[in-house]
Amino acid sequence: MNIYEFKVNDIDGNEVLMEKFKNKVLLIVNTASACGFTPQLEGLQKLYDEYKDKDFVVLGFPCNQFKNQDPGTNEEIKTFCSLNFGVTFPMFEKIEVNGKDAHPLYQFLKSKKSGILGNKIKWNFTKFLIDKNGNVISRFAPTTEPKDIEKHILELL
Repeated sequence: MNIYEFKVNDIDGNEVLMEKFKNKVLLIVNTASACGFTPQLEGLQKLYDEYKDKDFVVLGFPCNQFKNQDPGTNEEIKTFCSLNFGVTFPMFEKIEVNGKDAHPLYQFLKSKKSGILGNKIKWNFTKFLIDKNGNVISRFAPTTEPKDIEKHILELL
């Protein structure tokens, strides 16, 4: 099993088959608009701009499970990310990443790479690096800056 077997909805509510991202290196991130780590959106966008032509994509999944740090609607989140951080990488509908209602994609990601809290996401901006074959390669803590993941991305490109 790999990530290509999942379906997600983009931030506009359109269904997206993850197989759309076959043969690309992915960085999947649970984002939030009002988090201390929210400025990482800028760094994520820089990585996307730098490597999108080399088959690299950042996928942002807003989540409001951590101290109510993304309470807005999908439309409000989309506008915020675009206006404040120039986000052009794919953003998806707000999801849950922990608990019984965790999105199946995140259940899969966590099962492949556990973190400091085991099979739970610790906070917003936890990052999963996926290779071109849909395998979960690495998991990075919320405190890991996007620029510090660049060398790992380059190894997979």
